[in-house]
Amino acid sequence: MKKNKISPVILSLFMLITFSSCEDFLDLKPISEATTANAYSTANDAEAALSGLYDSFHAEFYIWDNIIFNDVISDNYYAGGDNPEIFAIANLNFSPTNSRLFNNWSQIYNAIAKANTVLEQVPQIVDPRLDLDNRREQILAEATFLRAYHYYQLVKMWGGVPLVIRPISSLDPSETHLPRNTENEVYQQIIADLEFALEWLPDTYGNIASVNKARATAGAANALMATVYAQKPDRDYSKVLHYCIQVEENSANYTLLPNFAHLFDGNHYNNAESIMEVQFTGDTEANWGPQLLLPPSLTGDSWRKFVVPSVDLVNAFDAEGDVIRKNASILWESAPWADEFWHNTVGSTIPFAYKWKSANGWASTNRQYIFRLADIILLKAEALNELGQVEQARVELNRIRSRVNLPPTPATNQQEMRLAILNERRLELCQEARRWDDLRRMGMAVEVMNNLNEIDLRTNTAVNFNMTEYKQLLPIPQQERNRNPNLEQNPGYN
Repeated sequence: MKKNKISPVILSLFMLITFSSCEDFLDLKPISEATTANAYSTANDAEAALSGLYDSFHAEFYIWDNIIFNDVISDNYYAGGDNPEIFAIANLNFSPTNSRLFNNWSQIYNAIAKANTVLEQVPQIVDPRLDLDNRREQILAEATFLRAYHYYQLVKMWGGVPLVIRPISSLDPSETHLPRNTENEVYQQIIADLEFALEWLPDTYGNIASVNKARATAGAANALMATVYAQKPDRDYSKVLHYCIQVEENSANYTLLPNFAHLFDGNHYNNAESIMEVQFTGDTEANWGPQLLLPPSLTGDSWRKFVVPSVDLVNAFDAEGDVIRKNASILWESAPWADEFWHNTVGSTIPFAYKWKSANGWASTNRQYIFRLADIILLKAEALNELGQVEQARVELNRIRSRVNLPPTPATNQQEMRLAILNERRLELCQEARRWDDLRRMGMAVEVMNNLNEIDLRTNTAVNFNMTEYKQLLPIPQQERNRNPNLEQNPGYN
């Protein structure tokens, strides 16, 4: 049951700002840049501030770098393009001075800061409209979900990070030079935020899909909770299973789309399989990522593209006979440049990342799914398998395989099933920022990357990724350490 009031303890940790009419959510003008207390005095101010929180999903990290630090960093994709810092990431040469690290760190903490402001200000707004149908509590729940989601991005990339759970109101070093909390403390905060969110978030906000898929719901919070309990070092697969089941039993009635290709064709967003997705509408709310990835025939330019599917990924599709997902995920085209991993000759046919389909001159409406049901079903299969329920895991895995006309898995025991699920997640979720997390969770990142046979055709030599245990966490950005002398570096980095 939903509580009728928020406890003082919860209020001391979480405070907020944002919404009015759910149907008008996407039309609200964010006021997230406002910093003074008098900017938050009405229900409309609260709604607009919440809209500003969701705008954080339009930052570079969530459009683009999350793919680099999950798919390109792994065995799924090459860097492509011409950016030396992305080449370094793809080769697992992580430097604290790589500017992409600081950009990601800053953008995610900026999103957390906006959530903290909402969490502080909304409880103080005196407007009876916020007290209708628990709207004030829902706004707080949406903000705590978003803060939890952002902290999850930080902790899985860097381990323990400073926990900032209220607005910084001073330049005093006691407020700005915070030391790192432990990894466990960060996960505890994430779980606390999600537990609060689940008290108040509805399954849906009505019948409008573009609202229900844009905003934090109980389904999204349960999906994140399942993911968190799987990824944290002391993982709890009983909890993973519980929260996966909660997603499936949600009254939003999430279901797998019968046609896998419809997930990415641009005509079926906000679909029944989608739990939450970024709402790119074009113009000022556009996804510029497709312009960087798609081939010249779709972008209208001829410069070398980024995020190139790897030989190993293509081989994985072919080994499984997975034609449907391969064709929906990869497009082959002649390239007016030489690719050192596919054909070191200008004009050769190479693969392009194709889960985004339309560039539209840097103003695409193509989207990333934050969560979709297939991801959760495969996570459920993983939990069942790790809990020793191999046959039940088989049922869940085969739900995903049958959609793309693949036969039932031949896995016969827990270890074979573990590898089968990992491979299924690779084929199902490539270009969706999952692979590196999956490899690290299964304790296979070092083995997979060091056994990867990628040949640089310019020299006809194998790439040495030199993957080690310490590289499973990224270095703390040096620029942030220069600003905050209390930040200790992760082991293995200078």
